[in-house]
Amino acid sequence: MRHSIKHIASVLVAALSTASLLPVQAQTAAPAAEPKILLMSVLELKADAERGEAEFKAQNCSRCHRKDAAGRSANQTPRLSGQHATVVIKQVLDIRSGLRSNPLMKPLVVEEKLSLQTLADIAAHLQTLPVAGPIAMGPGSGVARGKALFAKDCAGCHGADGEGNASTFVPMVAAQHYSYLLRELELIRNGERGNSNPAMASLLKSYAQDDLQAVADYMAQSPAPKRQ
Repeated sequence: MRHSIKHIASVLVAALSTASLLPVQAQTAAPAAEPKILLMSVLELKADAERGEAEFKAQNCSRCHRKDAAGRSANQTPRLSGQHATVVIKQVLDIRSGLRSNPLMKPLVVEEKLSLQTLADIAAHLQTLPVAGPIAMGPGSGVARGKALFAKDCAGCHGADGEGNASTFVPMVAAQHYSYLLRELELIRNGERGNSNPAMASLLKSYAQDDLQAVADYMAQSPAPKRQ
């Protein structure tokens, strides 16, 4: 059974306070001072998944992410169903603060439109959703190479099965749309995402375009990890 946001918040307090002393390996960098305080304040809130379901509808999130939060590959909108609540919260706050570049999302997540409590509730709801429905796959030709690259360079943080890590804000990348994965890998490699972990950005600088395509190809076709 997955841990609640409230349950892991106490673990994250210690983790965040010592983040600067740890190797930088995850997809996104540890939050800076002010964002870190804001992030912890959200994680300390008592999230309500049922209320989050209602807010997901009220905020019209399904317009882009679909009613089941499966995302849309046509406009590179990610699947959010089953994603770690901590990851959703951090990414939204990074977009709000400008740490992560996302011009389309930023006007929708400003404080006036999305309260911290609503964010916590929606993230809790998304985490409970099954990772179901069709995924937009890649060409399939790069899966074998992508699997080898993922095992060598990515599994250490994102997990052997692409399951991610809630306590370190590392997203689940398995069963994600190919087009979204490829776009984000390109943004990180090119230094255009904004909140990318420096170590990951540095690593991807050595990747040719077909390497990025291969990794995205592999991650997209990987089945959703079993819930714990």
